[in-house]
Amino acid sequence: MIPTELEKIVTNKAAEVAERKSLYPEKLLQKSIFYNSDCVSLKKYLLRPDLSGIIAEFKRKSPSKGNINPYASVESTTLGYMQAGASALSVLTDQKFFGGSNEDLITARKFNFCPILRKDFIIDPYQIIEAKSIGADVILLIAAILTAKEVREFTELATSLGLEVLLELHEESEIEKIPSTSVLIGINNRNLKTMATDIETSAKLIGKLPEESIKIAESGIRDASTICQLKKIGYHGFLIGEYFMQHARPELACQQMIKTMKTMMPC
Repeated sequence: MIPTELEKIVTNKAAEVAERKSLYPEKLLQKSIFYNSDCVSLKKYLLRPDLSGIIAEFKRKSPSKGNINPYASVESTTLGYMQAGASALSVLTDQKFFGGSNEDLITARKFNFCPILRKDFIIDPYQIIEAKSIGADVILLIAAILTAKEVREFTELATSLGLEVLLELHEESEIEKIPSTSVLIGINNRNLKTMATDIETSAKLIGKLPEESIKIAESGIRDASTICQLKKIGYHGFLIGEYFMQHARPELACQQMIKTMKTMMPC
């Protein structure tokens, strides 16, 4: 059987983490200037009425699209996102499949005081400690690649470090992996096996999520009207990357979307 793209990513990630462990042991990570810093709460920023709810993402390429914006500047793009009124940032740190790096997140952290999500494929507790050491406020846990026990244990470790956790689901069967302490839940509209997107995934699953959770729709969002539709059914956050990054200046695409949202308020 031919491995899916997700399986290829996870296999590569295991080898990558093993190498990083040998090069940068946990004790070294814990000496980072960011390690003992307080994290900025994504939950609080998503609930702020003066912000858009948009989590604006920085990524250079993806498995489904190839190169998207390989020469984009982390500094100008992330600063522009926040000046446009985004609620938070998401930064891809996977190098092989997304063209990202830990250095991208460190740069974003130096220039922005806002919640920053480390977008990566976390399969090992080491990566959670690493996330804290590079200045992340939130980590992504993908239910499709983790057991319920791993989700629970990784969430506990992240929380002990002051990090928030965004648990990403793709289908109804993954809902049983939600730990009792989970607050931020993302519904990814992208099928990780086929890489196709269907915004209806968010609509289908929202009624099955814990009522008290902060709900985030991910992937396939390309216009303000879609955000308004998602708000009406109970979503608080909207993770958008590919649409913005396809523009020469992603921050201007973000700015335009937020301007359009304001003309449609209240959604």
